[in-house]
Amino acid sequence: MEKFNSHFVFNQQQRNGILFLLFLITGMLCTYLFVDFNEEKLMDTSSKEIIDLRNELDSLRVLELESRRPKAYPFNPNFISDFKGYTLGMSAEELNRLNKYRSEEKWISSIQDFKNVTKISDSLLNEISPYFKFPDWIAKPRTKKGNTKATIKSYKEKKDLNTVSETELQKIKGIGEKLSDRILKYREKLGGFSADSQVYTIYGLNEQVVEQIFMEFTVKTPKEIVKMDLHNISASDIATIPGISFDLAKKIWEFRILRGSIKDFSELKKIEGMTQRKLEVIQLYLAFE
Repeated sequence: MEKFNSHFVFNQQQRNGILFLLFLITGMLCTYLFVDFNEEKLMDTSSKEIIDLRNELDSLRVLELESRRPKAYPFNPNFISDFKGYTLGMSAEELNRLNKYRSEEKWISSIQDFKNVTKISDSLLNEISPYFKFPDWIAKPRTKKGNTKATIKSYKEKKDLNTVSETELQKIKGIGEKLSDRILKYREKLGGFSADSQVYTIYGLNEQVVEQIFMEFTVKTPKEIVKMDLHNISASDIATIPGISFDLAKKIWEFRILRGSIKDFSELKKIEGMTQRKLEVIQLYLAFE
């Protein structure tokens, strides 16, 4: 009995230890029962503020994408290259009908003419026709007194841009001594024009004047260009293309490096500063091998 009682006899230090242990156990039980250990959400993504912020970011993203879209510029539907037609969404058959019509020395003079010749769909026509720009000599053809027939020269009647003189150029409305001299110096720099599209890159010539030039002249003896492989050239090589600045050449080179490879010229439209005119010139000098 004495041995049994000895188990319930504690000194002061032991009693204090037992009391502390009881307080500790009681505190842990209270913490467990009354404290919520569930993980609290750091941010309520369904709140009005978060939804408004997300909508604003989405709007900014859409605006940024819109700003990167290539701008559409007015163009003469009589001069649509295969590449230009492709970027517009025209089929090969529609382009072939247009080229065949033009090879017969006929001219598109209205939106309805374009539809009748190419047989393009109404939806695509409605999309691209606002950018049609007919020069005055087509929209309002010049006529001789007593003659209602327009004076439009055929390809055979036009003179070669690579042999035309300064005096002949000055007969074009809008071209004086300064511009005619600049055209001839540019032709000399190129070693001769390779395509009509190169005329657009000459500083000081607006599209209306260029269209007047094409009314009288065209490239009949094109200079052959040895094309460069875009995948194996530097930014400096690209900058040698007439009308292409080094800044744009660097952007083209960086775009190609980031993409790894480029399969179609239309991909270059995503580059800032790239225009349709510059694309038409670039495809004269570059190729994908």
